Amino acid sequence: MGAAMVVEHLVPDGLWEAFQRVAPPAPTRPQGGGRRRASERDVLAAIVFAATTGCTWRRVPPVFGASWQTIYRWFACWSDSGVWDRLHRAVSEDGGAPEWTRFAVQAVLARAKQNTSGNEAANPETVNAAR
Repeated sequence: MGAAMVVEHLVPDGLWEAFQRVAPPAPTRPQGGGRRRASERDVLAAIVFAATTGCTWRRVPPVFGASWQTIYRWFACWSDSGVWDRLHRAVSEDGGAPEWTRFAVQAVLARAKQNTSGNEAANPETVNAAR
């Protein structure tokens, strides 16, 4: 299964459309330059993957095209801005949303709540700190 197929499986079009409605606009860099920006859909798929499999941020496979630090940074940013609660409501209100979509969003929401409560499993700085 190619990277695009993995992303489309984890973030089907309906979930992606709902996410775009509730997510804040991507920040811009007025000075320009820097690295190519990671695809938000790819990052969302990586977050869904980590939340639904229970894998640590550092173990997210490279198939998503972003480093674990980038994935976690977007997760934290979207958590701080309340995206997961809004996405959960949007998907819950959509009676036609597939069960997988509702499950995926619930898993991400649970991980976001763990992160805000200081749970070590959700915080990448404490994972494998002994190494």
